[in-house]
Amino acid sequence: MTETSPSSVRSVPDHPTVLAAMRMASRAPSLHNSQPWRWVFDGLRLHLYRDDDRLLASADPLGRQLVISCGAMLHHVRTAFAAQGWHTDTTRLPDTTRSEYLAVIEFRRWPEPPTGVLARARAIDQRRTDRLPLSAPTGLPQLLHTARMLVTPHDLELDLLDDTANAKLGAASDQTTAMRRYDMEYQAELHWWAGHSGDPEGVPRESLVSDAEFARVRVGRAFPAAPHSTRREPLQDHARLLVLSSPRESVTTWLHTGEALSAVLLECTITGLASCPMTHITEIPSARKIIANMLPHPGIPQVIVRVGTAPDDEPDPPPTPRRPLSDILTMRHE
Repeated sequence: MTETSPSSVRSVPDHPTVLAAMRMASRAPSLHNSQPWRWVFDGLRLHLYRDDDRLLASADPLGRQLVISCGAMLHHVRTAFAAQGWHTDTTRLPDTTRSEYLAVIEFRRWPEPPTGVLARARAIDQRRTDRLPLSAPTGLPQLLHTARMLVTPHDLELDLLDDTANAKLGAASDQTTAMRRYDMEYQAELHWWAGHSGDPEGVPRESLVSDAEFARVRVGRAFPAAPHSTRREPLQDHARLLVLSSPRESVTTWLHTGEALSAVLLECTITGLASCPMTHITEIPSARKIIANMLPHPGIPQVIVRVGTAPDDEPDPPPTPRRPLSDILTMRHE
């Protein structure tokens, strides 16, 4: 009988570790909380597939935001495994003949991941999307310094828009809302995904804002309004706007955008800042052009992130629901 040397045995996380990491990573943000991803663990590798049954055909006909969502989940997964002591070697678009196959991950031991990675892993369960008015962000220069270091490896730029941007993008947001108001397919899609409670997907009613609250923020997607409330009154929104932009448009770029977005949102959480990613303004070419003209360099705007400070005396909002792990992860033996 031939003895197998330890060096010839591939090091792979066991099933409880995979399940724990994937459960943590499932907190990743996605368009309308659609969670448009499928994962397969084959005993050695972890495979990511886009779930086109969850494509929002009216808001996102090209699947750009779907892939960005999958990229955010990919970064959450890599961060969660790092916290468990596993380095993830990722190949993006491993088979270009299969458009649904977005990435494959292989593993190796990582006993001492950087402290920043561990902090971002701890932030996964704490992060929330905050659509309410925010005070001006504190510690913004340090956040920008760290976030740009996280974004640069993805061949993206992260820019802080000046104080005049909120009014301009508010107008662009209003324009986008007006163009969508009588688009019955868009409205039906929006109402399908938002405003319900008790479902494992979509934006629940308690995560929406009222008309009065939305009027003080203005820059945001016009979801179905929540019942009348005036939370954080009389606070006017003083959030700052960050823009993730790319030099080109491709599926790989969108996947990297989601990864970078995840890193930025988790870094905001670490520094005690509230955040709200927004993609609705980049759905309309005219509004996208307005954003591009605000950038200090040529680039294609992909995502805007509102960043600010939430009141200290508020309880944390409840987490938005997530699909059961068995719906998004298939465990196979090689």
